[in-house]
Amino acid sequence: MPIVAIAYGILAIVGGIIGYQKAGSKVSLISGIVSGILLILGGLAGLVGFGLGLILARVVTIILIIVFGIRLVKTGKFMPAGIMLIAGIITLILI
Repeated sequence: MPIVAIAYGILAIVGGIIGYQKAGSKVSLISGIVSGILLILGGLAGLVGFGLGLILARVVTIILIIVFGIRLVKTGKFMPAGIMLIAGIITLILI
């Protein structure tokens, strides 16, 4: 479902912006925007029938699941890592 990849991409961008606003984290902003754009592009490519787009979306989603899983274990804080981890797992299943 390409729409799910697009939705997760939007969530990644919004999360990166919120991370920047709350903590001043440029890393969150850049990684959120880059991963979000890649997810959106992958989803859009999947919508038009370009199969490699969904592969791109899967790879980015797997990377985000790993990153947010590590962050959740490291910080022990459910927000935002836990939400993004759960959303990533759901996205991966639905793609």
